[in-house]
Amino acid sequence: MYGVDASPDDIARAIQLALTPAFLLTGIAGMLNGMAGRLSRIIDRGRAVAEGRVPSAHDSLEVEIEILERRRHFTSVAITAATIAALLVCTVIAALFLEVMLGAHLKWLIGGLFTAAMVSLVVGLAFFLREVHLAMRSTRLRIPGK
Repeated sequence: MYGVDASPDDIARAIQLALTPAFLLTGIAGMLNGMAGRLSRIIDRGRAVAEGRVPSAHDSLEVEIEILERRRHFTSVAITAATIAALLVCTVIAALFLEVMLGAHLKWLIGGLFTAAMVSLVVGLAFFLREVHLAMRSTRLRIPGK
């Protein structure tokens, strides 16, 4: 048992174990940045359409507002799920340190937390993909006069 008298080798091992989840955390942060950017654009477009500042590509403003609301919802759920995944990865990193530093047997906890993080990330990516497909289906590029 390592206890409080952990050696420098134990600390180095804890850092090595935490390095891979830290890279995963960086990737999740990048995805969250992209998702937040899309959410911002959806909200800006919704405000502009609602205020009549831009012409609607759809037959009615209500249809476009409804589509934008669905896209906003999907993106919001995606951001929430990805944020939960990031929080779970942070917890995995903390548990890895506790396992090495205190000599606790936390393998099941760490495995469960990591699995939950991956499930949450998959859910977030699935909702994000759904939003992208909805955006592609609802946006039609037209050549004027044709």
